Amino acid sequence: MATIKYFGMLAEATGLQEERMALEPQAVSTLKQLLLEKHPTLMGKDFRIAVNQELGDDNRMVSDTTEIALLPPFSGG
Repeated sequence: MATIKYFGMLAEATGLQEERMALEPQAVSTLKQLLLEKHPTLMGKDFRIAVNQELGDDNRMVSDTTEIALLPPFSGG
């Protein structure tokens, strides 16, 4: 099962810091849509998805063995 971690305002919106989910191999864009359907409170929120601790694009593949993190916008200095 994949591990999905939520940070900051995304953890507050879902009420979760982490959940486990069975995933078929799919693109990040498909996973994002699945998560928006499962957690409608994420709609309208700006976030990036990291796969195995690396930011990637929407075409990156995820599966059951993947660690996924939903990251809110952050600023650096």
